[in-house]
Amino acid sequence: MKKKHLSACTSVLVGKKASIDGSTLIARNDDTFLPLTPQRFYVHEAVSDRHETLVSNQNGFTAELPENGYRYMATPNVNIDKEGVYDESGFNEHNVAMSATESVYGNAKSLAYDPLVKNGLAEDSLQTMVLPFIDSAAEGVDYLGNLIAKFGSPEGNGVLFSDKDEVWYMEIVTGHHWVAQRIPDDAYVITANQVAIQNVDFDDAINFKFSEGIQEFVKKNHLNPDAKGWNFRHIFGTSNEKDRHYNTPRVWFGQRYLNPEIEQEPDSNELPFICHTDKKISVEDIEYILSSHYNETDYDPLGNGPEELKTKFRPISMNRTQNSHVLQIRNDVPEAQSAIFWLNFGVPAFSPYVPFYANATDTDVSYQTTPVKMDGKSAYWTYRKLSAVVESHYQQFIESDTDFVTAAKERFRTHIADADREASSLSGEKLTAFLTRQNHEIATEMNEKTTQFTYDLLSESLNLSKLTFNMDINL
Repeated sequence: MKKKHLSACTSVLVGKKASIDGSTLIARNDDTFLPLTPQRFYVHEAVSDRHETLVSNQNGFTAELPENGYRYMATPNVNIDKEGVYDESGFNEHNVAMSATESVYGNAKSLAYDPLVKNGLAEDSLQTMVLPFIDSAAEGVDYLGNLIAKFGSPEGNGVLFSDKDEVWYMEIVTGHHWVAQRIPDDAYVITANQVAIQNVDFDDAINFKFSEGIQEFVKKNHLNPDAKGWNFRHIFGTSNEKDRHYNTPRVWFGQRYLNPEIEQEPDSNELPFICHTDKKISVEDIEYILSSHYNETDYDPLGNGPEELKTKFRPISMNRTQNSHVLQIRNDVPEAQSAIFWLNFGVPAFSPYVPFYANATDTDVSYQTTPVKMDGKSAYWTYRKLSAVVESHYQQFIESDTDFVTAAKERFRTHIADADREASSLSGEKLTAFLTRQNHEIATEMNEKTTQFTYDLLSESLNLSKLTFNMDINL
């Protein structure tokens, strides 16, 4: 078996009454354990009468694919022979969004009684096995739950689902056991590589789903450490030094941003799963969280705090973030144009989230073709170059970069508003073709602007060299 591609991600989920415009929102940073795992943005065509077997080149997982499947967007790896496919995130043509996965870790005691299945359904195959075949977020949980019951899981995973009405978060923690919770419409959630779901109500079928026999499993093996209640995090999760330096601080920072009035500690293992705030949450709020690195705190590795604190906690945005995405389903426009894929292929701290309508038949060539090594055309490498240049002269370039990203956000909002107006008179294939063209146009525009901005910064950086010495204007 090949070395497994692992994720170390941060996720944000927002119910429709908690968002500023009634959208459902799921979002995630896809962080690998390598600084570079190039990805592309691609649309899989719908299939019918297919007879195909999926075989993972990562762990040997093998399954027959259904004969019929919906069109869906994905952000797979480029070097699939080495890294695996990992379709990661996207929408299907019925406006169901899925992001997979947020890696989580079950504790040793629970895994002792239900070990991971070596050749089970892993995250490299998960999106391919689920997203093309579901019609709602809740159905996504049921569909994946049935697959885990049949094939088992070789790892712990948190999976995000949404449709126009509901947002679900599902945590697979052992070889066969899992729990999923519907995020209340007026709530938000932030998770970061640690089992997050807390109290489970097994009598509430509207808001909870779970693996068959999980209560009996816990009781039989004496896994519940609490005198009262049934806390999924306490029973199956971890609470160790790594969590308190690597995981919980990211949740703390996101909750601190959305609920600044609440005092919490960054190393607390009791940070709440379901959160409420008086603030209405926007796409830009989620982008800020996913692009953050403990900004304006002593823990910022790019800040001016004490050196011993600047590297104490693992930040949210990292050079290992291969893509960051916000999957938005709006409820104030016609359904056929309501889903938007906000995609950031650079380091989120320095790059913009470009919006793409989900109702599209393909993606721009700069997004769908990414070479393994750096080039001058692909979107992935365009935004990675910008990120590298800004960070290399952070103090000198961050203000200009912030202005560039801010201007891009304004441009994107105008672009969407203009496209929505024109799209309102279209339907069917004409609408899909129009939205596809809008995606191509904004991709081309931003690629050109980002390339020119990067060149401007590179030119300016020539004046920042330490290999200089001034004595005489003629020397």
